[in-house]
This record gives sequence, C-alpha cells and structure tokens, in this order.
Amino acid sequence: MISNPVVLSVCLMLLLSLLRVNVVLALSISSIVGGLLSNLSLAETISAFETGLGDGANIALSYALLGAFAVAIARSGLTDMIANKIIRLVNLHKAQHLSLVKWMMLSAIILMAVSSQNLVPVHIAFIPILIPPLLAVFDQLNMDRRIIACCITFGLVTTYMWLPYGFGSIFLNQLLHANISSAGLLIEKSQLPVAMTIPALGMILGLLTAIFVSYRKPRTYKTVTNTKESSLCVVAPSAIRVWVNVIIIFSALAVNVYTESIIMGALTGFLLLTTASGIKPQNSQDLFIEGVKLMALIGFIMIAANGFAGVMKATGGVPDLVNNAQAILGDNKAFAAAMLLLMGLLITMGIGSSFSTIPIIAAIYVPLALSLGFSELATVALVGTSAALGDAGSPASDSTLGPTAGLNSDGQHDHIWDTVVPTFLHFNLPLLVFGWIAAIVL
Repeated sequence: MISNPVVLSVCLMLLLSLLRVNVVLALSISSIVGGLLSNLSLAETISAFETGLGDGANIALSYALLGAFAVAIARSGLTDMIANKIIRLVNLHKAQHLSLVKWMMLSAIILMAVSSQNLVPVHIAFIPILIPPLLAVFDQLNMDRRIIACCITFGLVTTYMWLPYGFGSIFLNQLLHANISSAGLLIEKSQLPVAMTIPALGMILGLLTAIFVSYRKPRTYKTVTNTKESSLCVVAPSAIRVWVNVIIIFSALAVNVYTESIIMGALTGFLLLTTASGIKPQNSQDLFIEGVKLMALIGFIMIAANGFAGVMKATGGVPDLVNNAQAILGDNKAFAAAMLLLMGLLITMGIGSSFSTIPIIAAIYVPLALSLGFSELATVALVGTSAALGDAGSPASDSTLGPTAGLNSDGQHDHIWDTVVPTFLHFNLPLLVFGWIAAIVL
C-alpha cells in the first residue's frame, strides 16, 4: 500500500500544501508524479489531467457568477443597511439589556452566515462588509471574538453540507452526487441531505459547546479606531429599492431551484440587480470582474482537483488501494470508518477546501466503502463528512480565512489561535465522532 501511486500522490500533495505551496501547484505536481510512478508516460499523464480538468469547469463558472452576484448585492447597499441597523439596535438597548443584546448579535451573525450559503449566496463576501463595523460593539459587550469566529464558520460549513440550495447545491448535487455516481454509487439526490443529517448535528453540538462552555466568559480588547468603518457606512437605499432588491434575490433563488442550475440563478440575480440599480454597462463589467476575482482561486483549485482525480483514476492504483485496504481493515466497519475519516481530515486540512477534495476522496472512498459492506447512505456520510472535516480547521480554508479577515481588522484577532484552533476543536472533532456514528448506524 505504501508504494501505491495514489497514496504517494496524496501524501506529496499534503506535504506540499503543508509547506504552503499554492494548492493548485501542489495538485498539479502531485498529479504528474503520481502518473509517472504508475508507469504512465508523461503524455498519458498530461492527457488524463487535462481530461479531468473539464469536469471542474461547471463548478468554477458557478463560483465566478456567484462572486459577481455577491459583489452586486454588496453594492446595492443591503449589507451596509443591515450592519448599520444592527449597530443602532445595539446602541439603543445595550445599557438596559446587555445579555439580550449579546444573544441578538450572535443570532444575527449565525443567520447571516447561514443565509450567505443558500438564501443570499454571497459566501464569505459579507464578512469584510458586516463584521468590521461591529467590532466596537463586540468590544463594548466584552464578547470573546472566538465565539464570533465559531458562529461564522458554523454557518458557512454546516449549511452547504446539509441544505441543497445555493452553495449546498454545488456541494451536494453537483459535486458529491456527481463524483460518487461516477465512482459507482447510485443514489437519489434527495437522499444526500438525509445522509448528512447526523454529521450536521455534530456541528450544532460544537457550536453550542463554544457558546455556552468554552468562550462564555467576557474577554477584554483594546479600543482601536477602525479606519475601515467610515468607508462602509454608506447611505441606506430607499425602502422601495430595498424591496426591489429583496424580490430580485428571491427571484434568483427561485431560478436556481427551478432550473437546478446555480449558474442560471446567479446570472439572473446579477443581471436583475445591475439593471434595477441603474448601473452603466461599463460599470457592470467592473462589478463582474471584481466578483470573479473574489472566487477565482476557489474555482481554479476545484478545476485542478478534478484533474488530480482524473490522473488517480488513470493510474489504476485505486483498485489496488481498495484491495489492500480491505485486506488490512478486514470486516471491522467501525475501525474502517474511523480510518477513512481520519484520512479525509488529513487530505482536506492539506488542501483547505472541502469542495476541492470531493473528486479525490470519492474516487478512493466509494469503491472501498462498498467493498467493506457500507450502505449507500453510510458511504455518502463517509465521503461528505471526510470532505467537510478539514474545511473548518484548515489555515488555508476560506471558512477560516474569511472570519479572520473581518475580526482582525483592528489587529487583535490571531488567525491560528483565535480562529483555526477554536474551529478545529469545536467542529472537526465532533464531525469525526458524528460522521463515525452515521457510518455505523445508517
């Protein structure tokens, strides 16, 4: 098993990622090395890699259009209006009801993070707009910012891995379902949320632990003038404009659900928002470019990951890996599930994106899980949980980089110790346990 080209490629990819080599380069280099180690010629390796790249084009375009949609929503003034209303509400009630204000703040942040994945699919674009203006409020309430980091990451990760809308549609329907189907597992799309319910409950438990146990004590921060706040507090749009924008956003969501295409939903939302806002064509082009830049890296990582998966399939190392693993693990499903989840944690921690690891994990896990006798739902739970495991706790994940970008705007929030470590402890560890339970009971 140690000499298996798939194992060697994954280990090399992890090593390069941990050494902070760009993930796209790490995936590309590991693909070539894996192909050559399997006795494929350089031309055959490159051909398999390029063939796999095409499988990620649809996902990359979806992200690009969602980025443009996110920027259009931000420019519409909705997110600024929400931030300003929260600030005014807190300033109005904080003297009388500090505890109530704290819970209102946490609830609003969780709701915004959840909505950013499906209802208003802007992903992490809301964080640098909404969070910096609220830092002064957090400090006045002596709130531990690690709670805020956990709330944001919870909303970002739990939503896409459980609810099949927006980014959840990409994760569950376009990525997870497509890759497990190509790996030999036939299951209805409607069953995927069922399989991910138990792992999602682990995320909920982790969030409750962070709020009520780990970080419930007050924490004091220095008073720092936020230079970004003045640029974010813009004039709120009129009531009519707000309702028009809300209707457009829900219309985009309806198109997404009806067509089962995130591309059509995001494109509809972007075109309607720019038209309703009276943005000139040349300015709308700038908005589109800005949105594509926002999501470009994630899109390229997904494309490269599909190329990596294509080479791994072409090497023929997956069947050998399955046979060797089955011989080692035997019929012990509990031990096998634990090992698969730990492997998924290492892979996703190295890459930093659960979306990008699904093509890699599905190609290996599906035939292995089926050969070990796991059910269809248990196999989905293993693949989906393994892919999501490292997302919340990886230093290179947008689910941790995004919260840090907002919470550290005054230089008082450390990325590793205040975001990565708390999210790893409160989300990855429960995911390991609840993913294992799902694999056993489903």
